[in-house]
Amino acid sequence: MTEVTLIETVSADSLTQLLQDAGCRVNRTEQNAVVQLLSASQGVGYAVRFGNRAVGKEGEFLDFTFSCALRVQGELPAGLAEHWNASRRFARLSVQGEFLVMEQDVVVADGVSQQHLLGSLVLWDRLLQELIVYLRDYSRNVADQQPAQVAQDQERAS
Repeated sequence: MTEVTLIETVSADSLTQLLQDAGCRVNRTEQNAVVQLLSASQGVGYAVRFGNRAVGKEGEFLDFTFSCALRVQGELPAGLAEHWNASRRFARLSVQGEFLVMEQDVVVADGVSQQHLLGSLVLWDRLLQELIVYLRDYSRNVADQQPAQVAQDQERAS
């Protein structure tokens, strides 16, 4: 039986390596002494933000968040984020000002395998692609329903 080494903390360097090994391009940025990693999937940009610091380990963290912020042009249909959150697991969607933000937390504090981290990245990539399809389909469905709603409203008014 093969012994698996558990990962209990992550760093900017270790996650950069994970992303690069998975074929992703990574840019490291720092603002106000906060490091984040920037990458993309199928042309959709996202960030990797670090969470809780590991005690006594400089630059090491117990968790991180994949985060994708999409600028909203116009008005979002009512219930878009709530419907996503009710119908999907693992990643949450929220409206933050003029941005639609999808986030997925990854916790390593109790020890996870390298394979688990890679699986989290694959899941994130899939959810990001699902989000794009969801937004396109949701917008199309809302647009299709508007003429029917107008007709119903006109019928009620007469």
